[in-house]
Amino acid sequence: MKKVFWEDPYQCSLATRVADVAGNQVLLEETIAYSFSGGQESDKATVNGMPVLDSKMEGHRIYYTLPDGHGLSKGDPVAMEIDWPRRYRLMRLHFAAELVLEIVTQTFHLEKVGAHISESKARIDFIYGEHISSLFEEILAQYNKIIEEDRLIQTGFSDEANQRRFWKIDGFAQVPCGGTHVKSTKEVGFVTLKRSRSGKGIERIEISLP
Repeated sequence: MKKVFWEDPYQCSLATRVADVAGNQVLLEETIAYSFSGGQESDKATVNGMPVLDSKMEGHRIYYTLPDGHGLSKGDPVAMEIDWPRRYRLMRLHFAAELVLEIVTQTFHLEKVGAHISESKARIDFIYGEHISSLFEEILAQYNKIIEEDRLIQTGFSDEANQRRFWKIDGFAQVPCGGTHVKSTKEVGFVTLKRSRSGKGIERIEISLP
């Protein structure tokens, strides 16, 4: 299965064919619809106008669940569409979270224990025994500098056979990641941070776009 969302995360429509069908689960030859992984929520998508109800990864393949009576068979041509405004916010919030995580890791050496990226906000959980909001001034100073510099975000395979991906900003970091990414830090934009305590010894940073 060719994952077009890695090659061109800005593509929001695709003409392809059905590679396999098992009841309501459909495998396509190519796809532009990201499936939940690494904390990043799945795209909302349609296939021939029918909503994708769910998706799941099996190995390197993504199976999409379509409604009863979808009527598709192996070899059928189909048109896939994704909800572009949702995808774009997910891309921006995903990378905002990546930047915050890398700054916290490099500067304060905290351990991440959880993360989630939705359309409305991102969150990262760290092991930390104090109020993590005390770190926000330094985190945002570094974050805003990277945004203002409009740094190029490079992506690619570190291991193509096993479909392991990375993102990279020269002089800053190279990080394993299979999500979807914008092209530059300026596109990510400025964010606000909020502290939320999620458990004893666990501090949560919530990340929001304007």
